[in-house]
Amino acid sequence: MEDTQVNIVEVITQTINNLFSNLFSSVDNSLYSVLDDLLFVGSDISNDSNLGKILGDIDSNGLILICNSLLLGFALYYACFLLLSKFTLSQVQNPIQFVFKLFLSAIAINYSLFIVEQFITLFSNISLAIREVGENIFNENICLATFIEKFNSTVYVANSPPNIFSLDGLMKSLVSMGLLNLAISYSVRYVLIKVFIIFAPFAFISLINTNTSWIFKSWFKLFISLLSLQILVSLILLISFSIKFNNSDMFSKFVYLGSIYALIKANSFIKDFMGGLSTDVSAGISSFRSLFSK
Repeated sequence: MEDTQVNIVEVITQTINNLFSNLFSSVDNSLYSVLDDLLFVGSDISNDSNLGKILGDIDSNGLILICNSLLLGFALYYACFLLLSKFTLSQVQNPIQFVFKLFLSAIAINYSLFIVEQFITLFSNISLAIREVGENIFNENICLATFIEKFNSTVYVANSPPNIFSLDGLMKSLVSMGLLNLAISYSVRYVLIKVFIIFAPFAFISLINTNTSWIFKSWFKLFISLLSLQILVSLILLISFSIKFNNSDMFSKFVYLGSIYALIKANSFIKDFMGGLSTDVSAGISSFRSLFSK
């Protein structure tokens, strides 16, 4: 009777372990190829035909044409206000200064896609340079996919599924959920970068008036904070790869777990340091309030 009960417990335990092992493998295999693509964005993120159609240009329908129309409206409004100021004796912006701002804004609006591409390329090259330093030193590809593989080899021996009822199994479950959190967070960031790209013409047009220039400042701060994330993650990965690990050392396993937590909190670190927008899933929609903060 006791042997039967023991066998039932072993079967249940083995079944649960197999289920969680399949879940962990599914999460890992699904995230290997997508995490790095979502995080390390380059200028190719703006090389989207649909994005180009949304922005348009001076000759075709799109957001740039709308902004050029608004720019003309601002110029007509200023001209009328300047004429009325001769009779009302009210203060008005210096015409030369206004024309200069109008000229710069027109250039920035019509070349907004090129301008944001340069910022994206700059941050992409910095993060790539940091990872190349690690690759030259450690002879390993410094990326999230390699990091996940190293963690799996550290937590448990190959071809041996983790025991969910052990410390290693608990750590593996926390890491898998953390990686899923990262995938969602990086996906949100990827979409937001595209949103800020198409908002760029409106941000540039706000520079004409000092009362609306805060829109550009907020846009620029949020856009830069989103791009800065891949630089901080590159530094975290560089430090993580510099530490030697083995699957018999509990210190190694906890340091790896700390590295995963640092990756999850990286966006919050950027937000606290630079200000900006948090894409952490746990942060909720309250983080969007910073979008319109002056």
